[in-house]
Amino acid sequence: MSASIDGKNIALVTETASPETTAQTPGMIRRPGIDSNTAGASKIWLGHIEASPNTMGPPHHHGEAETAVYVLKGRIGVYYGEDFKEYVEAGPGDFLYVPANFNHIEGNPYDEPAETIVSRSPDNIVINL
Repeated sequence: MSASIDGKNIALVTETASPETTAQTPGMIRRPGIDSNTAGASKIWLGHIEASPNTMGPPHHHGEAETAVYVLKGRIGVYYGEDFKEYVEAGPGDFLYVPANFNHIEGNPYDEPAETIVSRSPDNIVINL
């Protein structure tokens, strides 16, 4: 559903789009909620991500995109620094911020699945290293 006033649209998206419509890394399934396809957004991506147990993505960064994460359930880790030995761990109710062009590995090294809501601006850019 959408409404328009003065050429500006408000969009209601009631379910996430197919994972095939956005960039992916192994071990995480990204499903867009708000993006250019679902809502006509041009400067933000918002989606639901499921992280499989005991999986880690490859080293990557998100180009010019800044990333904000809210953890719904489970725990996730973001590894960075020399040889990706430094890390932060987040659990339910935690927020994470990852700056643009920041090399990292994210994943779920635990036995339980994890779910997050992620926002990136200007888009869901994933550049594998």
